[in-house]
Amino acid sequence: MNNAKRINVFLLLVLVWAFSACQSGQNAAEQITKKNVEFEMGVASYTFRKYPVDTMLAFMQQLELKHLSLKSFHLRLDATDDEIAEVVQKCRNSGIDLYAGGVIYMTTEAEVDQAFEYAKKAGMRMIVGVPNHELLSYVENKVKEYDIQLAIHNHGPGDKLYPSAESAYLLIKDMDPRMGLCVDIGHTKRIGRDPSQDVKDYFDRVLDIHIKDVTQANHDGTTCEIGRGVIDIERFLADLIELEYDGIVSFEYEKDGDNPFAGFAESVGYVRGVLSTLQ
Repeated sequence: MNNAKRINVFLLLVLVWAFSACQSGQNAAEQITKKNVEFEMGVASYTFRKYPVDTMLAFMQQLELKHLSLKSFHLRLDATDDEIAEVVQKCRNSGIDLYAGGVIYMTTEAEVDQAFEYAKKAGMRMIVGVPNHELLSYVENKVKEYDIQLAIHNHGPGDKLYPSAESAYLLIKDMDPRMGLCVDIGHTKRIGRDPSQDVKDYFDRVLDIHIKDVTQANHDGTTCEIGRGVIDIERFLADLIELEYDGIVSFEYEKDGDNPFAGFAESVGYVRGVLSTLQ
């Protein structure tokens, strides 16, 4: 067999393999997507920590992202009522749902009080927070009083309070159901845990999700464009569909703080591309 024929045979085999793989992927996707995608995509504003609210909202509009979890960079915890009202109105004018605030750290009862008043004035439905362990009962009382959810955010290796979703879950599993988790899948992977498995294991308390990718599954892992790291994003999204998760999945792109726009847009595009194969 001459070289030309060998190449033709090889190309034919590649085409057959590609077609078979495509058919297999479609069949798998069809099996996964008997259920609709119930969750929606949002933004954790830490991504745009070096940019003003107006710039962030305009970019969200361009990418058609409608849900926002606001960090204090964009609205101080001690903001006046007028300042809060101004930011809330900007979100409304942009068609953005200001659903949460955070991450908010709470080390005293006064800081808990401040966080819940802040969320109430801004019309937020959720606080993504990190309360000290000894304050959890006090926080639970505030959750009941204000009817605002508290989603504890895990921060991976080096976090002494809540390194994993499990560490928070064990403390709140018998509390009011509005006491829950914001599962950060990047930090989950960095501590050597499986994001999909953690969401499955603690799903009854998963109120919010921060989606990202990381370069390594260890302490040295850093945020990268989604799809370029070590997290199995397709499996994770498929599992959320299977679980019928109906909350918000917020992008938190920590890389390129000075100019996050290209990497952030790439990450959004990657996730939407994966979802398109699962629907």
